[in-house]
Amino acid sequence: MLGLREKSDLQTLVYAFVLFPLVPAVQYLRPELVGWLLPLGLYLGFSAGVITHNQNHCPTFENKRLNTFYSAWLSIFYGYPIFGWIPTHNQNHHKFVNRAGDASITWRYSKKHNWTIAWTYFFVSQHFQGKLIKEYLLKAKAKNPALFRGILLQYVFVLVAHGSMATLAVVLHGWKLGAWVYGVGFLVPALFALWAMFFINYIQHVDCDPWSEYNHSRNFVGRASNWLVFNAGLHAAHHKQAGLHWSKLWTLHDELAPHIHPELKQGSMWGFILRTYVLGLFSDRFRTHQVGRAAWDPPESSSEALDLTLPPVDTTEAGVNASMA
Repeated sequence: MLGLREKSDLQTLVYAFVLFPLVPAVQYLRPELVGWLLPLGLYLGFSAGVITHNQNHCPTFENKRLNTFYSAWLSIFYGYPIFGWIPTHNQNHHKFVNRAGDASITWRYSKKHNWTIAWTYFFVSQHFQGKLIKEYLLKAKAKNPALFRGILLQYVFVLVAHGSMATLAVVLHGWKLGAWVYGVGFLVPALFALWAMFFINYIQHVDCDPWSEYNHSRNFVGRASNWLVFNAGLHAAHHKQAGLHWSKLWTLHDELAPHIHPELKQGSMWGFILRTYVLGLFSDRFRTHQVGRAAWDPPESSSEALDLTLPPVDTTEAGVNASMA
């Protein structure tokens, strides 16, 4: 059906081609709804981030050209070309999982865990991930023209779409109201998508044990909430088999769950945030504590050194394909 690899991706297509454009369109036509619809816009921004993550691990379509177009389309709502997941997440994070060498480590400048570090993590992590993206771009341009053309297409989609939406908002509503409609109705959800993906990576790995086969990730296991975010809470299963389609993660999670530390099986992401960052201000028992061995404390049997130097990226077709598995 529609050339989908998995029928369950009909759900993602409804989000991508109906909800993502529809909600901004409603706000452009009815600007008085902009503020009221912002929570929905933020949820859809988060969803855009999850869908782009899934697309880079397990492409939605059988046809390569359809995947190229779909990746460019998703980039609009993610706020950045989604190829950026490949060098930073697929090739780097999944290899090191919050250990030294991971551009997205949670402990680069502080081993503490509090709200200030959590919400500013985006700015630290994106700086180091940006180095991998720059290297990936240069290598793709020099060694993989087809890959580079796909990357350029994503940049074009983002720039043209956001430029057009900003212009349309001003034409329809004037400078002041138009800036509000575009900024809050279209731009903010896209920017939130980026920030939210960094944030959820942080809370899914901080104070976990990257040396453990099962306790390297924090999981959010509520059934309803996972349905709403394409099973993004089942992080241990995702790291166990990165190329596994999101709709199949529950089966793998159920196999792993008996081995995962109870503290790393949280029912709700929102409940975790409330306890950790609000109630944790008043009592230590609500804060997270290290589960198992810390990322900066390698076992004696490990040959890994605490070298934070970032490893090279791979733009060869074999390297890109391997990073999806």
